[in-house]
Amino acid sequence: MKQFLSHFALLLAVVVCSSTAAMAKEYTLQSPSKRLSVVVDVAEQIHYRVLVDETEVIAPSRIALRLADGTILGDNAKVRKTQKGAVNQTIAAPFHRNPQVDDTYNHLTLQMRGGWSLEFRAYDEGVAYRFCTNLKGEISVAEEVVEWQMSQDWPLVIPYCRPRGDKYESSFESQYTWEPTSKAKEHNELAFLPVLIDVEEKGKLLLMEADVEDYPGLFVSATTEGLGLKGIATPLPTDFRKNNTGAKRANGYHTDLVATTSGTRTFPWRIVAWAEQDRDLPTNDMVYRLGAPSRLEDTSWIKPGRSAWEWWSGNRLTGIDFRVGINTETYKYHIDFAAKYGLEYILVDAGWYKGFDLLATIDGFDIEAICRHAEEKGVGVILWAVGNLLVEQAEEVCAHYAALGVKGFKVDYFDAHDQTTVRDIYRIAEVCAKYKMVVDYHGMYKPTGLSRTWPNVINYEGVYGLEQLKWTDGSKVDMPRNDVTIPFIRMAAGPMDYTQGAMINASKADFRPIRHRPMSQGTRAHQVATYVVFDAPFVMLTDTPSNYLAEDETTRFIAAIPATFDHTEVVCGKVGDYIVTARRSGEKWYLGGLTSWEGRTIDIPLDFLGEGEWKAELFLDGVNADLTGTDYRIEKQTIKSGDTLSVEMKSGGGFAAIVSR
Repeated sequence: MKQFLSHFALLLAVVVCSSTAAMAKEYTLQSPSKRLSVVVDVAEQIHYRVLVDETEVIAPSRIALRLADGTILGDNAKVRKTQKGAVNQTIAAPFHRNPQVDDTYNHLTLQMRGGWSLEFRAYDEGVAYRFCTNLKGEISVAEEVVEWQMSQDWPLVIPYCRPRGDKYESSFESQYTWEPTSKAKEHNELAFLPVLIDVEEKGKLLLMEADVEDYPGLFVSATTEGLGLKGIATPLPTDFRKNNTGAKRANGYHTDLVATTSGTRTFPWRIVAWAEQDRDLPTNDMVYRLGAPSRLEDTSWIKPGRSAWEWWSGNRLTGIDFRVGINTETYKYHIDFAAKYGLEYILVDAGWYKGFDLLATIDGFDIEAICRHAEEKGVGVILWAVGNLLVEQAEEVCAHYAALGVKGFKVDYFDAHDQTTVRDIYRIAEVCAKYKMVVDYHGMYKPTGLSRTWPNVINYEGVYGLEQLKWTDGSKVDMPRNDVTIPFIRMAAGPMDYTQGAMINASKADFRPIRHRPMSQGTRAHQVATYVVFDAPFVMLTDTPSNYLAEDETTRFIAAIPATFDHTEVVCGKVGDYIVTARRSGEKWYLGGLTSWEGRTIDIPLDFLGEGEWKAELFLDGVNADLTGTDYRIEKQTIKSGDTLSVEMKSGGGFAAIVSR
């Protein structure tokens, strides 16, 4: 009898395993070039793999969405129907790095029993997937399982959070850590997207997300098993408090709830972008493509541009006959400076309103007079505001200041990525668009395609920018390396309000933080080159007008570089080492190059130029720029397509060029 039961148990186990194997189904989707593949395994759980040229780079990684009622979309799933197809179209992309984006991909949708599906897309620049649900009423999401398991111990370039409160509170401004995947388990803090994975001879991967609406964005942590990373969504806050700026902060979080949302919706895209060469990363358009389509029929009123700014330099002016400060005279002076150099905007930063009321201006600050003067000079005014205060007063504030002629807001201090914060960000974009106002988001997570959905959102912070040099000791910051890292990683997600343009430029040995007389690390030419290299439809001239007026030659060169372009390509580059970018606006080309603290000579092929001779005006590192960062020289050359332009960049240096007929 015991022998019979033993044989019966063995037979039953074989039958169960055979049944499970029979239930498992594998689906493969390839990119148009067939170089990328995503393979989806539907069994007791759903896993996906990513292959480059048939080599696995992302190992089986689980996909699931756990609802608060215990339902797990992704476990024991039954495929009811599959749909495959191909799309070949072009997306209009106003104010993007290229104003037209190719949107060619193959797609696969797995429709499951139970009113949900998984949608996959494979582009030549990456793969992505998302959940789609067709459930009644509202649903509560307890957890989304997002994994990126590595097939090897690949090197990572990853930005760990700088906690400022609880672990989910972050300004999303960090330098990058370079380490193998296996080391990620040693970090207690969360990281944030994008994250770069070096898959060596198979190129580079970027982990990103897009179309994050009415839902929390992802942080990143190491998986407990295997070599991999997982997405961590901020739990839904229980309630909020205001800090001394009026910013909203979570008082606590639900223990098993990340979102309450409509049961019929699409969820955010989970992206694995790919580039064969480093130079293809900065122009990867996966996030823009996967953002929700524009909700504006008319974008003609949206004006990108360059802006004067008082905050970084501590509002310091010289040679004037009035007391500088947050007052009418100071901002009229900034308007006159902007008009002199053809800048489109001035930015009025913190301190212009009383307490937590955006409709109550401080004494001595006459916004009506400032706006009248700006209109006379052809300059727009942008006002700074704390995000939570603008949300609370959105309709009234936007209507009031738009009527006075204010062109938009720089909105700050979100420092979170929970569902409520995301809703606030979309709300501000929508109301500002209603009153034809632009938005520059600060204290903000990385772009997730919002500027496609609401094109009036013309810049984002969420980057380790120049302001960090106001207070960070030189031993704790490597800004030149940061500057040749962020274009390949953070900028792939969208534009960066890095706030460049320092006129006091220092070598590594000479740098020191001075809050009200700040300097940059690296050379003057490095600063000028960032206006070409960094995507920034709304870009600062960060330093004081007094320094720009004293350095007219440099200022005129910067002011001659537009904020948006008709074409962008990266000519050459290596993550963390150097980059050279070429952009065209109208009939002119603009070149920009940056290097780390390692000086180098770059040979730049000029194949992108049209036929005939061109005149190039080059802003170059001076002979002694590695000793005195302000040393530069301007040269003029005649060049033509097919030539090679050889440029020396000193330690922490760079170059810029304006090329015309």
